[in-house]
Amino acid sequence: MVSELKKVIDQVSREKGVERETLIKTLEEAVRTAARKKLGHIYDLEINFNDEIGEIEIFGFKEVVEEVTNEHLEISLEEACDIDPESEIGDSLGIKLDTDELGRIAAQSAKQVIMQRLREAERNIVYDDYRDRRGEIIHGIAQRFDKGSIIVNLGRTEAELPLREQIPKESFRQGDRVRAYIMDVKQFSRGPQIILSRTHPNFVAALFENEVPEISERIVNIVQVAREPGSRAKIAVSSKDSDVDPVGACVGMKGSRVQAVVQELRGEKIDIVTWDPDPAKFICNALAPAEIVRVIVDEENHSMEVVVPDDQLSLAIGKKGQNVRLASKISGWNLDVISESNYNRALKEAYNSLLSLEGVGEATATNLYQEGFRSAEEVVGANIDELVQVKGISQEKAKKLVENASQYLETKEVVEDTKEEVQDNGELGEHVADGEE
Repeated sequence: MVSELKKVIDQVSREKGVERETLIKTLEEAVRTAARKKLGHIYDLEINFNDEIGEIEIFGFKEVVEEVTNEHLEISLEEACDIDPESEIGDSLGIKLDTDELGRIAAQSAKQVIMQRLREAERNIVYDDYRDRRGEIIHGIAQRFDKGSIIVNLGRTEAELPLREQIPKESFRQGDRVRAYIMDVKQFSRGPQIILSRTHPNFVAALFENEVPEISERIVNIVQVAREPGSRAKIAVSSKDSDVDPVGACVGMKGSRVQAVVQELRGEKIDIVTWDPDPAKFICNALAPAEIVRVIVDEENHSMEVVVPDDQLSLAIGKKGQNVRLASKISGWNLDVISESNYNRALKEAYNSLLSLEGVGEATATNLYQEGFRSAEEVVGANIDELVQVKGISQEKAKKLVENASQYLETKEVVEDTKEEVQDNGELGEHVADGEE
């Protein structure tokens, strides 16, 4: 017949998911603690769980001696032989103690240690279960609210969805289903803390992975995601298979796949764009549907000047600059979007600044422009060795050019300062006149 203790161990192991060996070791440790409390530290004890009879056995070890000076640790040869006829002087004899002697206080102590170890084991199991699940989407139920955070019941444990990780203007009520991204899992003495997010860019990526088989099968790859939670997101995708359109795969038949993600994000608009290894081409894709006339890449400052038709400027920039801001995030480049007419005007002014330099005619200005020196400012910033590479410019002429360009800019700065001063005085005069009236 299986003992009651053995039944309890098997039941707890099954229901709590704690290994049987862990429970037995915990039980042995608990009984050892209880025995020490009851009997003190004078005994040399050994505690074992006998699996055959399903009971905890306590053995007190005593050394076989000729003359006993410490009855707790020593036993006479005569008494030892009564227990084990083969006993000899110097042997260590284990004598089974009656566990009933532990008493009510010792039993209570054992119970407390067992419960404590069980809680620790449960916490460790939960932590081990979730620590490798960072980056996954999880389902839970909104259980309660704490200072703006939503405490989500995951079944075996709870998770926290902090206020900063909630989509703006999104609200949950107690009992609502919550779908979120496991952002982090931390281990504390009180147990694991699971941090959820619905604003993380990877939440969008994970949602698409659930909806698009081509992504989970690694045919389509999500390269980058940028979002302004609750408003708009951009997702850059590429395909390993030339026959698979990555954008079409993510959109789905009649937009079914992307709409499923949009619905989960409470209407957040999603732009799906094709990733390109060429940064300029990628920017053109990222700013779609706006048309791009020209992209000027500045590798040194990791920035781009994007020229668009005048009637496309507001479309490219987006509402409150959102479109260009997301394109900048998703590409990692600083973007400056300007209209075609402003770009042409700036080019003309820059070219005219070259023509304004002493000793520079149209031929020299054109040669400078074609070699990348497109304004007086760029001539000043150039070194002599670079300028002599331009057709028709000698060492001496290069030095003169830099001097002339520097003087031109100084004069220009003085003129502009004077204009500002005159304008300020004019405005001041208007205010005085208004005051006199």
